[in-house]
Amino acid sequence: MKHCDCFHCGEPVQTGSQFTTRINDSDELMCCPGCQAVSQAIIDAGLTNYYKFRTEPGSKQTALVPDELSTFSAFDLPEIQQDFVYSKSDISTVSLSIDGITCAACAWLIEHKLKHISGIQSIVVNTTTERAQVSWLTDQIKLSDILNHISQIGYQAAPYQVDEQEKQSKESSRKFLLRLGLAGFATMQVMMFALALYADFFTDLDIEYRDYFRWVSMIFAAPVVFYSAQPFYFSAIRSMFSGRLNMDVSVSIAILGAYVASCIATVNGTGEVYFESVSMFTFFLLLGRYFEQNARQKASVSSSNLHKLIPITAQLVTELGSEEVPAKRLKLGDVILVKPGEVIAADGVILEGETCVNEAMLTGEQMPVLKALNQEVFAGTINVDHPVKVEVTAIGQDQLVAEIIRLQEAASNNKPKVALYVDTISNYFTWTILAIALMTYIVWRIYWPEDAFWVTLAVLVATCPCALALATPTAVTCATGIFTRIGVIARKPGVFEKLTNIEQVVFDKTGTLTCGTLTVEDVTLYNQAIKREVLSIAAALESASLHPIARAFESFRRSEIQATEQQSTVGGGLSGVIGGVKYQIGSAEFVGVDNDLSQSVYLTQEGLLLAKFTLVDAIREDAVDTVKTLKSNGYKLTIASGDSSSHVDEIARRVGIDEVYKGLKPSDKLSLVQKLQTKRSVVMFGDGINDAPVLAGANLSVAMGSGSAITKNSADLILLGDQLSRFNDAVDVAKLTNRVIKQNLYWALGYNLFIIPLAVTGHVLPYIAALGMSASSLIVVANSLRLLRVRL
Repeated sequence: MKHCDCFHCGEPVQTGSQFTTRINDSDELMCCPGCQAVSQAIIDAGLTNYYKFRTEPGSKQTALVPDELSTFSAFDLPEIQQDFVYSKSDISTVSLSIDGITCAACAWLIEHKLKHISGIQSIVVNTTTERAQVSWLTDQIKLSDILNHISQIGYQAAPYQVDEQEKQSKESSRKFLLRLGLAGFATMQVMMFALALYADFFTDLDIEYRDYFRWVSMIFAAPVVFYSAQPFYFSAIRSMFSGRLNMDVSVSIAILGAYVASCIATVNGTGEVYFESVSMFTFFLLLGRYFEQNARQKASVSSSNLHKLIPITAQLVTELGSEEVPAKRLKLGDVILVKPGEVIAADGVILEGETCVNEAMLTGEQMPVLKALNQEVFAGTINVDHPVKVEVTAIGQDQLVAEIIRLQEAASNNKPKVALYVDTISNYFTWTILAIALMTYIVWRIYWPEDAFWVTLAVLVATCPCALALATPTAVTCATGIFTRIGVIARKPGVFEKLTNIEQVVFDKTGTLTCGTLTVEDVTLYNQAIKREVLSIAAALESASLHPIARAFESFRRSEIQATEQQSTVGGGLSGVIGGVKYQIGSAEFVGVDNDLSQSVYLTQEGLLLAKFTLVDAIREDAVDTVKTLKSNGYKLTIASGDSSSHVDEIARRVGIDEVYKGLKPSDKLSLVQKLQTKRSVVMFGDGINDAPVLAGANLSVAMGSGSAITKNSADLILLGDQLSRFNDAVDVAKLTNRVIKQNLYWALGYNLFIIPLAVTGHVLPYIAALGMSASSLIVVANSLRLLRVRL
């Protein structure tokens, strides 16, 4: 015993060694049953790292009532939640790993059981990744309650954490291999006896020898039926309790029915036995499911890789120099030292130094990006050139990489319309197969009773709609992984379908076709104004804006000139008070002067014109090639800009767009898009700030969304690397994904339409049926995995 203070809360222990918890192979003292129960819950939940990396003791738990001392109570602790729960206002979001998901019906069951519970805002389950994304109101329900609700319907859930998930996956694979190995061994033994019996090698032997072989076969088949096939039974029972049939129902009926009938025949000494068929098709089903499981894990590996890019330790700057600390111990406001070649441990801004940073893990581009004083850097990116000091501005789930992972997971959870149809069809399909199997048994029982059972068995197994259920989610998950790899994030449902249907592309100019990094090229002065003064006043007014124009004045800011009462007019400009005098900066219309059609903003003092600032903005490097590709693919292109200057026409001419609308307010852009939508499907490009209304109104919206502004976008699609050419890549991926989904569905439906008549007419043996069904599922998954080999 090491401590005289409570290991959990740090208060003095008054109870001797009465309460202890085993932590990291050591018995640690607790002060009360509450701390003991919560610390044990933390250990049982696999969260031992909490005690390794915590910066202060946990809260005392004596106030907990016994009912709250459950396995899941640890997940309600704020210090635990910071690692995996993202909170915004009173809504929290978490990604849960769910053990026991086998098919689309499992996802349907979990979603429909939980979405009606008070306090749960949304829940979406992904069968490919076996994870669920849940949002809930923190003042109405606790995370532990959500986990308990999931547990009550037969599934085990826990917050998704990469290291723990990998351990669970390895353990799950080990158990699955044990089931598979047992089934394979038993199948070989049973088949030896079956071969001897069916080959008529022992026709002259007494009936007792035949019965002996049957009894031995029954014993060998028992572990296969009662252990190896358990996953099928549990899945079937859960679905039936929910009032819905999944694909494992027919498999379970076939396995148990064949085994029970064979046992009865063995005991009575009459009739046929099917032990070899039961063992063989259970083995083939498990083999198919094992390969399918591995393929699904491969399809969902990209988000885990993003987590792993964040380093475990960081160099914390202190008064004595720097010391290596766990990255999880970093707090807002801490300063860390990042040397060349090191990975940045947390989101922050550069306080000292200048360097280039490789942001390939965010954008997919290997070219380093120059980062200077006060510019943002992000966790997981690599410092290339020089040492820099970074002030931490975001930790845990507030970091950009965590936001990308959430968006990626939401995208992979999004179900195309075709997937919703397939889920419905799968349910009815199972009912139909059961009805066909019953009719098959009745007909064969009447005319060919000796073959009725094994024919029915083959029908139940061969027609299991596994491939149908896997057709869409595996393809969508793979495509989402490609999007993340190239720096494209799909934020809303239906993106893959919308990308293939667009006919017209509308571009905003500033920050979209151009880099959005405006610079002041020229200053025209009026009414005896002084250049240095007007630039400083403009910078003070623009400090309240996030618009690209505001960044053009950042270098002219002076600490002694501060603006108050700043007000922003969308699409117009800004007003504010400096030294008791009211100033306005913005468009000619906003400040009330005549516009000379140049790309300019104007500064006025109490209505008196002081200066005109002429701005220039460079065209994006890939804008011309992107426009050329879109034109060659048959899209109609338009520019809709709030800028009324001749600069818009110059940009349009240089990139090759003929149709131009300029001087538009946000409401005008929305009206234009709505007008275009009467003729064709429209995609709108914008910077995600002033363009929010028109982005929301387009059929598909795309935002140039690097950095922390990612959370402010109203777009369906975000181009993290600010490269327009990635949109063309996204369209290609979406078209390929839709093609793969259709191929999967055609194969799954075609296989079932082909196999049903053969099985009903007795041309398919049960183990051949199991092999065919497993092969069908594997073909669908393998076809989806082809997407991961796409290189863009």
